Amino acid sequence: MKITRLSVWQHDLPLAEPYWLSGGRLKFEALDSTFLRIDTDDGLSGWGEGCPWGHTYLPAHGPGLRAAIQTLAPALLGQDPRSPDHINRVMDTQLPGHPYAKSPIDIACWDILGQAAGLPLWKLLGGAEATPVTVNSSISTGTPDEMIARIQIAARQGYTVHSAKVGGSDPDIDIARIEAISAALPQGHRVTFDVNRAWTPAMAIEVLNSTKARDWVEQPCETLDQCAHVAARVANPIMLDECMHTVQDHLEAWKRGACEGVKVKPNRVGGLTKARQIRDFGVSVGWQMHIEDVGGSALADTAALHLASATPDENRLASWLCHYHLADDPVPGQGARNAKGFATPPTRPGLGVTPDPDILGTPVAIYE
Repeated sequence: MKITRLSVWQHDLPLAEPYWLSGGRLKFEALDSTFLRIDTDDGLSGWGEGCPWGHTYLPAHGPGLRAAIQTLAPALLGQDPRSPDHINRVMDTQLPGHPYAKSPIDIACWDILGQAAGLPLWKLLGGAEATPVTVNSSISTGTPDEMIARIQIAARQGYTVHSAKVGGSDPDIDIARIEAISAALPQGHRVTFDVNRAWTPAMAIEVLNSTKARDWVEQPCETLDQCAHVAARVANPIMLDECMHTVQDHLEAWKRGACEGVKVKPNRVGGLTKARQIRDFGVSVGWQMHIEDVGGSALADTAALHLASATPDENRLASWLCHYHLADDPVPGQGARNAKGFATPPTRPGLGVTPDPDILGTPVAIYE
């Protein structure tokens, strides 16, 4: 089997309402998503999606992703997509770095592999069954009352795990947010306070040592060095996210005792192949993990849910579904969807999501 064509679509995904994070310093109203279809000489086709969360959240942006696909395409034509590890070696040779741009290619190859094997991705990724995954809400930055009201709405929708966006320049405001939200959580619910790297180390230590709440705190500072400094000086369990791009980053975080868990996002780390390696490492060292994607439609969410579902219960916390924040659904009715606080990956072979090209419109590029 050989790759004969790569078709690329650009699709804007407007958010249902503006979204604020990192203490309110970053605002998002729409996402620039890239859909990719890989066709083969025996008739199988696979789909992937790469969707950076805007261009201010990570060193990633939509136009850069599509430029990288243009660079990689000549080396991919003629390759066998059923060996994602080999495809990754080809991509890393042709274009070192830029993992986010390789993610849709890698996922499309996994989709083809699953179809060729007659197996859903969760089984290829180590799962025994399509285990339902707890879905967590994502609560935009606001006043304590505003954020508690959003958590109450999410609770009525079945969510029992919440990610509350905090962080800013005033420690008293964040202390008030954290204490109020932790105290107001419904019985049996859990929360992670996601700082999105907005604190300095000094502010992180001040805030966390001034609160009674001992909930998870995610990415308190910009760098791994800063987060490791904080982790050694606070009682809250620390989860790392934005500073973790490679397998080596995760090894370094473990060696330094910088966290008790991580977020594993295929689009950030380069696709399911690299995300699976990180997942397996996390299991081996006893981390707990949120496995979800950076952003995108139900296609991107579903790819991550396959890996989350195949992760041992004791290492899996919850997964966020970006598509519930969108005003547009380019894959209606397909993929992993929230059902009373849980999402289950599809059981048909491969990814289990097939976009309609008529919905996506005209491809912006075709390589063959």
